[in-house]
Amino acid sequence: MTTRYQPDNPCRMIRAYDRTLARLSRREWLNAAWALGAAAVLQPALSIGLSAQAPRFSADPFPLGVASGDPLSNAVVIWTRLAPEPLAGGGMPMTNVEVAWEVARDDRFASVVQNGTTVARPELGHSVHVDVTGLAPDREYWYRFRVGGEASEAGRTRTAPLDAARIDRLRFGVCGCAHYEFGYYTAYRRMAEEHFDFVVHTGDYIYEGRANPRAVRQHRGDVCYSLSDYRARYAQYKLDPDLRALHASAPFVVVPDDHEVMDNYAGDHDARDTPPEVFFLRRAAAYQAYYEHMPLRASAIPDGSHIRLYRRLQFGSLLDLHLLDTRQWRSDQACGDGYRTCADARASTQTIMGGAQESWLFRSLAERRGRWTMIGQQVPTFAIDRRSIDPNARFSMDRWDGYVEARRRLYGRLREVGARSTIVLSGDIHQHYASELKMDFADPKSATVGVELTNSSISSGGDGSEVSMDWQRIRGDNPHVKFHSNRRGYIACTVTPEEVRANFRIVERISVPDESARTAGSVVVEAGHPAVNLD
Repeated sequence: MTTRYQPDNPCRMIRAYDRTLARLSRREWLNAAWALGAAAVLQPALSIGLSAQAPRFSADPFPLGVASGDPLSNAVVIWTRLAPEPLAGGGMPMTNVEVAWEVARDDRFASVVQNGTTVARPELGHSVHVDVTGLAPDREYWYRFRVGGEASEAGRTRTAPLDAARIDRLRFGVCGCAHYEFGYYTAYRRMAEEHFDFVVHTGDYIYEGRANPRAVRQHRGDVCYSLSDYRARYAQYKLDPDLRALHASAPFVVVPDDHEVMDNYAGDHDARDTPPEVFFLRRAAAYQAYYEHMPLRASAIPDGSHIRLYRRLQFGSLLDLHLLDTRQWRSDQACGDGYRTCADARASTQTIMGGAQESWLFRSLAERRGRWTMIGQQVPTFAIDRRSIDPNARFSMDRWDGYVEARRRLYGRLREVGARSTIVLSGDIHQHYASELKMDFADPKSATVGVELTNSSISSGGDGSEVSMDWQRIRGDNPHVKFHSNRRGYIACTVTPEEVRANFRIVERISVPDESARTAGSVVVEAGHPAVNLD
């Protein structure tokens, strides 16, 4: 049975912000009209509460570009944010502004298939999220926005295939960790040139720290704490032309990691022992700014210091993609975080997903419809044993190595539901890896339940090297890892019913702009055979 998009319940949204106007029912509009006076009934619904005249802009109101995301078979989210003065608070009047949008079958917009107006609200930084429905499955579209006589650039997007449709091929990119100060976003530009069907971003879209005067290029401002701080940081990142080009080239599927809030935060805990009730204020500001700048549906509008980000996307009969949030609901890192040899990491109470999300994922895995099961999330699930460097600091407590029982439950569930064509996607560690997932990483003969593809960083960590010094020392203790590179870059994945091919793309230097990219290595995973084959 084909799953079609159903609008979110507007009752949930009102708990955090005023209702999304485009989702109000006819009865709700009539009630609103009575409250505002009979004259309101005669006005177009979306004009209620708008400024009487569109603003006049002294600069381009669309400097942050456009984006799309979370494609369904009949819908996709398109995004922009009005900000003629992006680094000075946005430069918008504190009023609602009507924005026109259109979606076409061609990049010249000769064949427009959907159009309308929406509201850019000051409460959401004048960001715009339009959930465009009624689209055809498995098709390219182009979209753009207009306001006050100004037009945005056009973006390319693509809908997903019908849930039951047989699909012979999908191509997507995997990327993350884009510290602005460490270098240029050349890898984003090279990704844009590949015209993927979609892009999975595994987190650390921004970094929250203050400016480093010795960096390749510098952050503006101090450490991010307030909503205005985070908005300015996103604006600085989104002004980058390479990032804008990638967003305009393909729909994004996003999950945040830690730096969208604070380095290595865990659930209610930050790294400074800030009282949770105080940390929640910062987290709420960070989550709101994240929603404002990502192509997410209204179901992701934050509710105070919480945001619902775990979800599932279906790509025909080929791929089930589960997106996880391993930050918001996790237990605090065992033994004070860092690299440890820590018995507490094996405690059954250590959770990295939280109970509700884990239950949702386990149900969703049992309902698989695609040939391939993929799990997109932030930090590596596979073990990285550092005993050759320091036997007293063998594992990172910030990764799934610090949540061993949670990993055991996940891998056990994959075996239980018979998901033998499983790929886990991860990021965070600024290096490329292809790894086999073992029920017991201490035993190389243990059952393999899947394969993990870990993207290197876009820029975090600087230029890097072919192989890291640490990896040269520990590779013998990690036989399940079959490929490694310490260069910056991304993963280009091609999925067919028979195999997944992952090309680990790298850029030699990100300390200078506009370098070329090359493939450092390729791996192939055959359907039904969870093993890494070097190509």
